[in-house]
Amino acid sequence: MAHPSSAPAPAPGHACSGTLGNHLARRLVEIGVRDVFSVPGDFNLTLLDHLVDEPELNLIGCCNELNAGYAADGYARAKGVGACVVTFTVGGLSVLNAIAGAYSENLPVICIVGGPNSNDYGTSRILHHTIGLPDFTQELSCFQTVTCVQVVVNNLGDAHEQIDTAISTALKESKPAYISISCNLSGIPHPTFSREPVPFYLAPKVSNYLGLEAAVEATAEFLNKAVKPVIIGGPKLRVAKAQKAFMEFADASGYPVAVMPSGKGLVPEHHPHFIGTYWGAVSTSFCSEIVESADAYVFVGPIFNDYSSVGYSLLIKKEKTIMVDPNRVTIGNGPSLGWVFMADFLSALAKKLKKNSTALDNYRRIFVPSGMPLMREKDEPLRVNVLFKHIQNMLGGDNTVIAETGDSWFNCQKLRLPENCGYEFQMQYGSIGWSVGATLGYAQAARDKRVIACIGDGSFQVTAQDISTMIRCGQRTIIFLINNGGIMMFTCDQELGLHCVDAIHNGEGKCWTAKVRTEDELTAAIAAATGEQKDSLCFIEIFSHKDDTSKELLEWGSRVSAANSRPPNPHRWHRAAVGFAYEVKPTPGVAADVSHINPRAQVAGYAGEEQLGEALDGSDIVIIPGGALVNMISIPVNSTVPIAAEVFKKAGIFDEVNVPAAPKSNNLSDEDMKALTKRAQDGGTEVVEAKAGNGLATLSMA
Repeated sequence: MAHPSSAPAPAPGHACSGTLGNHLARRLVEIGVRDVFSVPGDFNLTLLDHLVDEPELNLIGCCNELNAGYAADGYARAKGVGACVVTFTVGGLSVLNAIAGAYSENLPVICIVGGPNSNDYGTSRILHHTIGLPDFTQELSCFQTVTCVQVVVNNLGDAHEQIDTAISTALKESKPAYISISCNLSGIPHPTFSREPVPFYLAPKVSNYLGLEAAVEATAEFLNKAVKPVIIGGPKLRVAKAQKAFMEFADASGYPVAVMPSGKGLVPEHHPHFIGTYWGAVSTSFCSEIVESADAYVFVGPIFNDYSSVGYSLLIKKEKTIMVDPNRVTIGNGPSLGWVFMADFLSALAKKLKKNSTALDNYRRIFVPSGMPLMREKDEPLRVNVLFKHIQNMLGGDNTVIAETGDSWFNCQKLRLPENCGYEFQMQYGSIGWSVGATLGYAQAARDKRVIACIGDGSFQVTAQDISTMIRCGQRTIIFLINNGGIMMFTCDQELGLHCVDAIHNGEGKCWTAKVRTEDELTAAIAAATGEQKDSLCFIEIFSHKDDTSKELLEWGSRVSAANSRPPNPHRWHRAAVGFAYEVKPTPGVAADVSHINPRAQVAGYAGEEQLGEALDGSDIVIIPGGALVNMISIPVNSTVPIAAEVFKKAGIFDEVNVPAAPKSNNLSDEDMKALTKRAQDGGTEVVEAKAGNGLATLSMA
């Protein structure tokens, strides 16, 4: 079986029980899941029993569904795949926000929901945990936009196929999957579950050879002509599993290497070519100067949104850009070549490049190391930049930093990660409170790492409950809670008491807490957390001034705010004028016909030389239907036909042809023939009069 790059190989098989629940459990173990995050409910209890029965699977109960989803997100970041189990609708819609975040970050999270009894589908029964309708698809509809595959298992006959399809699709597409399982099916034996499941075979994706060759040749030519090219790594390096190929490319090229903010942690920062985070106006020191002055930049796996582009203010020119997406390469303003996979492309490109260190030499020439924080006064309140100076000194290869949405983003971006030190944050979705659940999941998946989480007091209150789950799981994370007094804050002791964690845990030393107001207190707290409390969960509350924010946050916030507060575009409603040249006879209905085009527009008609000037006033486009079109649609209901006829007449080239309305062999009386001929001749006039200037009759021909 092909697995996610960080997922372990399947465990050896064991005796089968032949039930749907055990089949699902074995599949989860096979793909590398060892911990499932759950919240019990009446629709999933039987399923949870069967997951518990799987000896290689650990069921972790969370305080709420949102945190269970965030934990599965964090677990997938460390293991390559994660899973959570909730109950129908009330649980599903609660976990939905976390699943949407996992979708945005390209994380395969298997979201399993205990669904209604299979006998209730197709009936008129109204169930609890619904919105009071006998239709059970509301939850499914919500998940359709935030998962790559959805299956509702309410029939044992094809249950194994549905489950296998959902899981394999999630792994192939690196997106969440939704699996709903009827509450009465999990424990029922079925012949399809009476044997060890056939191992998955996920065929590796292979680039189109001709497309790959063309992309490599064109890119190599583009870059080898450049004087000072640079490389910028983005977040899609993870989903493309191309980190090794990326470094091969960086080594071969000699170019300086930067990361986008959401790509931090995916590129080794101890590499000699690394120059920092490229984030427009809030880049790390001297990084933006090198990137934006380059004459060619290779963006590998980027995501450009309003956050990563600092309110769309990046000084990047498309014609200088090579865009390398997971399965496509775009070269400047030129070709875009599909079915070319990132790892294949980077490895092949590395062999075609001339080494060029010009931009890297420029960086080394201008770089000045960051200064140290100003000397403090005795008992001075702790400043946030001093806190992160100490966090920098703590970091080692056995750590992973998790940054919460907010100012921690900017302070953590400035940390220089040692070799093998991990880094995670959620930039695309940016859901506050994410880091608590993600820390729980990541720490559970990567037991050899000690997570250092940086969380603001406001975000912490959204998901604080699952600190208790970290304690119960014996995790040894260090949490820095940065309390700037903006919101009334629970202390660790209050939080634990509020959520009913057994007080005996304090006596067992499963959680150690400290309150820090000065640098001396911080030094002592870190010494304890990394010394005698190294095997405990450590919760360190940092009290800082409410206005102590990074300059990067202020700059970024002002630019994003400016982008968000743009006034409505006056051109969203365009104004079109239909002007008839003086030699053209105006015909009612033309302006009305134009007004029916799909783009929203305000249309007005003008006729005669004296009105043509008005047509230019305030109009986005002026249409003059005055030219003679040789291949014009020529049927009486087309309002442009009389215009064309007038043009031809004035030019002396009008050739009137009488087309008989009926053959001479007809049996019509002379009176009927005259009436029919008159009707045909006046057909256009009749239609125009019927329209009364409101168009519509010729819309299908416009």
